[in-house]
Amino acid sequence: MNVANLQLEGLMMAVASINNLLVHKGLLSIDDINIALRKVEASVTGDERTHEEMSPANRDAICFPIRLLQIANNAQGEADVPPFSELAKMVGQTKEPYNDQR
Repeated sequence: MNVANLQLEGLMMAVASINNLLVHKGLLSIDDINIALRKVEASVTGDERTHEEMSPANRDAICFPIRLLQIANNAQGEADVPPFSELAKMVGQTKEPYNDQR
């Protein structure tokens, strides 16, 4: 596996853990984090360059970390964040096609 992929995996899990802590400390709500992540995904997917110049696979690659963090945010409980492999699987299971893929 590419070292950069491992670094990104670690970064995503660190952000998911920080989000979990922010919620459990009462500084942000799960909804607050969801709104922020939905806004950034809409911004990324609404970008003309992303839509017109990138393949659906590349768009998915850009959105993967955002979607993983959304799922981690919604899956959090009193325990820690679910493992990366479980979150990645859930991203794949919940992915919907883009408008130009229908």
